Amino acid sequence: MPKAVVCRELGPPEALRLENCPSSPLAQGQVRVAIRAAGINFPDILMAAGQYQLKPELPFTPGVEAAGEVVEMDAAASGVAVGDKVIVRMRYGAYAEEAVVAPSQLTPLPATFDYAEGATFLAAYGTAYHALVDRGQVKPGEVLLVHGAGGGVGLAAVEMGKLLGATVIAAASSAEKLDVARAKGADHLVLYSREPFRDAVKRITDGRGADVVFDPVGGEVFENSLRCIAWGARILVIGFTGGIGLARTNLVLIKGASVIGVRAGEAVRRNPALGDARLKALLQWAEEGRIRPNVSHRLPLDDYARAMRLLIERKAIGRVALMM
Repeated sequence: MPKAVVCRELGPPEALRLENCPSSPLAQGQVRVAIRAAGINFPDILMAAGQYQLKPELPFTPGVEAAGEVVEMDAAASGVAVGDKVIVRMRYGAYAEEAVVAPSQLTPLPATFDYAEGATFLAAYGTAYHALVDRGQVKPGEVLLVHGAGGGVGLAAVEMGKLLGATVIAAASSAEKLDVARAKGADHLVLYSREPFRDAVKRITDGRGADVVFDPVGGEVFENSLRCIAWGARILVIGFTGGIGLARTNLVLIKGASVIGVRAGEAVRRNPALGDARLKALLQWAEEGRIRPNVSHRLPLDDYARAMRLLIERKAIGRVALMM
């Protein structure tokens, strides 16, 4: 029987269990994918702890993205073929050796990617695209400040910001993370422990400030970002890995700024056309070799707790993948 990581009680990664699970039969129009790699994302950790907006009924298997090979199809399924290498998009269920899904959940694996890169691509890059293109509307020549630039979604924002023509300031917690951000195209690097980032941004921009702030961190990072923005800035709220930030509304008013929430998945569920345009652009850039996930750790499926801890403890640079 295929193995899967199962959440039977809400809690930390160590509360999850690796179990043998019977293969699910194919319903009409479904396909079976042998999963070769699954990406680790913060929503997986929050979902397992019961702290995410989506709360699946127990028991469930975490994981929103994977990559693998189509191994079986119902007679009514179309659009894919047995043997196709694919990326699998899920709301949960990716930490497993196989998945039964609809063909609409599958995307061709870019020829330039291996399975680990495919399994760590669409969540981070889809979020960065929705933030910078749909919500932030980044323009060539603008200054983009990326917080958490050593993380998966942060590195995606650095890479994509350069593609969009922005001057990118990457802020991260270690020199090693900033080295990768530089390799992804960052123009300026800010080490949080070396200099208050709001001072660094003012110095780099000659006091003008950032036009767009990409913030997956929250907490004090969000609050201090309000103090180093340009007139008309857009602050993109991606997540809260550092806690919930509190907005000083007088600073928003004084700078004519906008604080914009970013929910890439929900936006597509409400407007599928956004997802079509996003996917087309991302796949084209991937096939051209212009974007590629940085997978710093590849661990076997039974090391799921350690893999999740790498994110919790900020030890990953870019992405972490479980390998089946």
